[in-house]
Amino acid sequence: MATIQIKNVPEETHAVLRQRAAAAHMSMQEYLLSRMIEETSRPTMDEVLARAGGRAGGAVPLADAVSVLRSERARR
Repeated sequence: MATIQIKNVPEETHAVLRQRAAAAHMSMQEYLLSRMIEETSRPTMDEVLARAGGRAGGAVPLADAVSVLRSERARR
């Protein structure tokens, strides 16, 4: 597994993350890892549109976009 280190985190941000981790009964590492996994488990709109044919910026026909979105939701 890879390792990630984040430097220069603002104190306020660190405090909020520490509180959220504690509220979830998790260490900071466990909490941040779970948040990263959750974030990357859902494709961005650009990724969804790319799967629909590499077009972005509204160039995808509505029917194609709806089909791809339904397919992505069904995979969850």
